[in-house]
Amino acid sequence: MRPFAYVRAKTTEEALTAGRGERVRYLAGGTNLVDLMRIGVEEPAVVVDITALPLAAIEPTRDGLRIGALARNTEVAWHPEVVSHFPALALALRSGASPQLRNMATVGGNLLQRTRCPYFRDGASPCNKRAPGSGCAAWDGYNRSHAILGGGPRCIATHPSDMCVALAALDARVLVRGPAGERAIPLTDFHLAPVDRPEIETALAPGELVTHVELPHAPWAARSTYVKVRDRASFAFALASAAVGLQVEGGTIRAARVAIGGATTKPWRSHEAESALLGKPPSADAFRAAAAAAVEGAVARAHNAFKVELVRRTVVRALETAGGLT
Repeated sequence: MRPFAYVRAKTTEEALTAGRGERVRYLAGGTNLVDLMRIGVEEPAVVVDITALPLAAIEPTRDGLRIGALARNTEVAWHPEVVSHFPALALALRSGASPQLRNMATVGGNLLQRTRCPYFRDGASPCNKRAPGSGCAAWDGYNRSHAILGGGPRCIATHPSDMCVALAALDARVLVRGPAGERAIPLTDFHLAPVDRPEIETALAPGELVTHVELPHAPWAARSTYVKVRDRASFAFALASAAVGLQVEGGTIRAARVAIGGATTKPWRSHEAESALLGKPPSADAFRAAAAAAVEGAVARAHNAFKVELVRRTVVRALETAGGLT
């Protein structure tokens, strides 16, 4: 680990002032940033500790729920408002990492965590995220864990978050503050697919700080769920995951949300799958059609072609659960 300057901010304004300049990183739980610093992938010149900021509250609002960026994953996963009104989020958070890591990890850090692609982390292989322009070793390398949606020859690294898949399905907004003031970014626009610039992973401008996540109340949000498929039962990243929500009235699906993870370069909202569900009864046939729509355009490589069928089955299982067919 290379030497760096350490600043402990006591206010948001202090954090924003210290966050100006190049090679600055904000530190919250540290469960991802510190690991990457230890292996030399992240080499910040300044680390700004923001753990003293008053951004940990989980508060009901008139229209939904506001979650502070420093709220711990465990706190969010078991909060009564989340469990009752946004069950997909509760399930997604409980399925991530281990209890010890969930006790440390924060909502803001989860939003900003970087890929676990082994080529990104090894420090030597070509990787356009780590060394722009060097190439993508995964494209023709061992790519079993890599993405089938949202990638291309420049990068097929998967986004690692469970939480963000649920947030994509729940119409979440990310609130940020920076030198230009405050703004809200839809979760589906917050993460960027690695089309031309794989090293640019989010829509954050330089110096901006994530402060909150907002969730709107909706009938389909209260009837939502999250399904994760992985190699082992705990402390493993998804090979495929799905967060879905359904609003069913009079035996017909009036609204639907479908998001995919584990096989995508960013939390992947499938509007095609949602459209396939509208106006249909919650049935096995409708769910299979939606799952097929969800993987349209998938591009498999040598070792991850199994993910096409795995994503289909994962989406069907999630829809069956949310639709009451299991």
